[in-house]
Amino acid sequence: MATVGERFKTGTTCPVWGNYIFDGYTDNTTTPAPTSEERVIQLNVGATFPPVRSTNKGAYWKLARIL
Repeated sequence: MATVGERFKTGTTCPVWGNYIFDGYTDNTTTPAPTSEERVIQLNVGATFPPVRSTNKGAYWKLARIL
C-alpha cells in the first residue's frame, strides 16, 4: 500500500488509485515546465506512470490523495 507523499517514476506501475502531482523530471532538468493540466493526474491501480505528454520526458509523480 502506498502512502500520501510517496514518489513514483515514469514507467512504474501504479500501486493505488489516486491523484498524483508532478514532482520533477527524471533527468533533473526544470524546463520546459509541464502545462497546468499535466501537473495533476489520476491513475488507477495497475496503470503505468506516464511521461509528461507535452515534453515527452520522464517524470516523478507524488501521491497527493488516495481515492
